[in-house]
Formats: sequence, C-alpha cells, structure tokens
Amino acid sequence: MGYEILGLPMAYYIAMVAKVVVVFVFVLLTVAYATYAERKIIGHMQVRLGPMRTGWHGLLQPIADGVKLFFKEEIIPANANKFAFLVAPLISLVPAFIAFAVIPFGDTIEIAGNKIPLQIAAYYDTAAGKVVDVNVGVLYILALASLGVYGIVLAGWASNSKYSLLGGLRASAQMISYELAAGLSIISVFMLSQSLSLHQIVADQAGFGWYAFKQPLAFVLFFICSVAEINRTPFDLPEAESELVSGFCTEYSSMKYAMFFMAEYANMVTVCAVTTTLFLGGWHGPLPSVLNFIVKVYFLMFCLMWIRATYPRYRYDQLMRLGWKVFLPLALLNIVVTGVVVAL
Repeated sequence: MGYEILGLPMAYYIAMVAKVVVVFVFVLLTVAYATYAERKIIGHMQVRLGPMRTGWHGLLQPIADGVKLFFKEEIIPANANKFAFLVAPLISLVPAFIAFAVIPFGDTIEIAGNKIPLQIAAYYDTAAGKVVDVNVGVLYILALASLGVYGIVLAGWASNSKYSLLGGLRASAQMISYELAAGLSIISVFMLSQSLSLHQIVADQAGFGWYAFKQPLAFVLFFICSVAEINRTPFDLPEAESELVSGFCTEYSSMKYAMFFMAEYANMVTVCAVTTTLFLGGWHGPLPSVLNFIVKVYFLMFCLMWIRATYPRYRYDQLMRLGWKVFLPLALLNIVVTGVVVAL
C-alpha cells in the first residue's frame, strides 16, 4: 500500500506536484510563444513577415523580448502608491495560472498501478471507482476570473496618472458588464449536465456530444464575453493606445510591464481551456486525450488572434450597449429556452 498522508497514498501527492510543474511549464511556454505566434499570424494576414531576424524565422524573439524587459530600468512614478503599484501586476498574473488547478486536461492514466487523473485538484477514489475533483470547479474559475481585474484597477489607481486611472475604471465597468452575461450563458450547461464539476461536464460530452452543438448560442456568448473580460481586441478599451497611451499599464516598465503582458496571454490560455472544457468536449476526440485538449485550446487561441487582425476597437458606448442590451437579454433568453426544453 505504501505511505499514506491524510488517507491518501504518497503517489497522489507526487503526481500532484508533477502535474503542477508540467501545467505551469506548459502555460508559461504557451504564453511566451503565443506572443510570437500572434505577431507572425497577424503579419501574414496583413501581407508582411512579422519577426524574422532573431533565430530561424524569429523563433527566438520571445526570449529576446524577455531578456530585454528583464534588463530595462525600473521606473516608479514619484507620486505613486508604491506598495499597490508593485503588487498590482502580481494580482493580475497569479489568478490566470492558478485557475488551471481545476481544469481537466486529459483522461485518467495509470502509473505503477496507480490511476492518476490529468487534473491537478483531483484524485482517483479506488473504493468508489471514480475520479473525485472539486465539485464546484466552475465557481472556482469564475471567482478567480473576478480577481484579475483587481490588479488592473489597482494599477490604474496606484499609478497616479489620469490615463491609467481611466483605463482601470474602464476595466472594472467592462468586467461587471460582461462577466454577468458570461456567467448566465454557462448556466444552460449546468442545466444539461446537472453538475458544477468540470470533470463530470467533460465526461457528459463523450463522443461528439459537445455542448457547443447543444448550446450554440451559449457557446458564442461565453466566448465573446470572455474576450471582453480579458481585454482583448476589439474590447481592449482599458488599454486603448490611441486614446489612453497604454491605459492602466502606462506608467509600468521592465518586468512589471512584462507581468501585465504575460497576464493577458495567460488569461487567453485560461479562457480557451475553460471554453474547451465546457463546450468542446475537453479531452475527448480522435487523438490521445492530452493532444485533443491542446489542439482545441490552440485553435481557439488562433481565433482570438484572427479576431484581433479583423475587427477595429469598439467605442465605449458601443461596448456597454452590446453587453447590457444584447448579450445579457440573449443569455437570459437562452436559460428560459433551455429550461423549457429540459422540462419537456
């Protein structure tokens, strides 16, 4: 049987640490090379080459950018609130990484006679013969998604700059407006799966019973609202370089600026992973389970980059009108229709 801690075998804790390391490295590398991919993809869409000089076809560009930012001068405005100014980038970055704790990225595997679910906050209950995970995983992700905006608002306020403050205020209003519609849009998924466990939601989509097919409106609403929540084009009003210089991160430099940059791309990975889990069947598909998950996440990330290359930025009044007068009523209507269908 081996050693046990708190009623669980030692192998569970070793596997958990290994999963944490693997997921962290994967997300970190994806964040680094998402910047490269975006510049190359948008470059080709605009009939230009993008990065070419650093490494073969610019493959070392993310590393060069990271080294450059690391050695840049750290500048803190004289009238800034120094503690809040320094802690804000961390508050933005950390939630994007720890959200992955509840996301199942593959099927259960067996190592040395132990069944290991490919989900950090989960273990295989041998007596019950099933995977036990956080049974409110969706609520956990929604809670963490709400925390990220605090870092942006704090950065805008602590910088003591009118541009930064306006960017922070825009971010808070945008988060409230679109998180409401995003949260309501996935209620229909809970109504169909009868569970808040992400592992159970993925299991219910075995084969091609994806909720994207059963709930196409919810899928589109959630994905678009998630784009707005992470401040990506065409909803990048908190940054809005043409109006606010660089919005909430105007006064940041060196690695603190890099952390905001990393937070944006880490949020991209998180949003695409959550969308894959809720609507695209998670790890289910024709390839090995982890590869299915990665392919779907990368496809959605490509769609986000495609959107950036295609659509101009919304005006602020258009942004608010879309959230409150279009997405919110549609999400509520979808809940009513789904409720009627389920009841019948």
